[in-house]
Amino acid sequence: MKLTLVMMTALSSVALFSCVSSKKFKASKADYVLLETRYKTIEGNLTDCNKKTEVLETEKASLNTRITDLNAQIEYLKANNNQALKQLEDFSVISAKQAESIKKSMENIGAKDNYIQTLQQQMAHKDSLNMALVMNLKGAVGNMNDDDINIKVEKGVVYIDISDKLLFKSGSYDVTDNAKTVLGKVAQVLKNQPDIEFMVEGHTDNVAYRGNNVLLDNWDLSVKRATSVVRILQKQYGLDPSKMAAAGRGEYKPVTDNSTTEGKASNRRTRIVILPQLDQFFKLLEPVQK
Repeated sequence: MKLTLVMMTALSSVALFSCVSSKKFKASKADYVLLETRYKTIEGNLTDCNKKTEVLETEKASLNTRITDLNAQIEYLKANNNQALKQLEDFSVISAKQAESIKKSMENIGAKDNYIQTLQQQMAHKDSLNMALVMNLKGAVGNMNDDDINIKVEKGVVYIDISDKLLFKSGSYDVTDNAKTVLGKVAQVLKNQPDIEFMVEGHTDNVAYRGNNVLLDNWDLSVKRATSVVRILQKQYGLDPSKMAAAGRGEYKPVTDNSTTEGKASNRRTRIVILPQLDQFFKLLEPVQK
């Protein structure tokens, strides 16, 4: 009897230990799966960032090449002017008026040099701001399918492309509830940048719109979709209407060929274009007040 009791106690301990170990194993396995998922998500975001960085680096290299060429021209002109001035002084054939003219030319060259340096600084600053904006937008919308929303920088301009299958039903310009959630996330980022101005563009494929009593064609449909989006951004999310513009592109600005179903789907989109602040660059062109 005692032997039986001892054996039952031992077996109960083993079973209990086995149960606890199994629970710990399953919990550890679940934690591992969660960490692996997070790792893949972070790895995907890093890949996107690296691609955008490569594009910006290419553009920056092109601009640096242009700046190098201009600096070389400046140095060449400086050398020639200095040499000419020295020769004229040596032969004592330069008048006071001519000397003043040459002096002004040298000052203009120096001003041009300063302008190039300022422009270079402005471009670097703008690139940094655009990259920060893109990262904020990507962080706000999360890991949505790139077929539904795509955020990119091209030639220094930030574009947010949202597919129409997310925003609207076929042939409609009423924004869906799911799309309003996405627009709210984008609006929050834009609202934190009060100086930013942007344009909302509507785009369609080349399938002719049959029309109704309100809309006549793809032009009308694309404009109506753009205005639907800006109204939501203004009325529901409080964006300043003076910073927004609505435009319709119809079928005439496709991103790909309309010969396939996939191509048509890509062309049916709404694009938010972050407009460059051109006034800052125009100020650089204004003459310096003395």
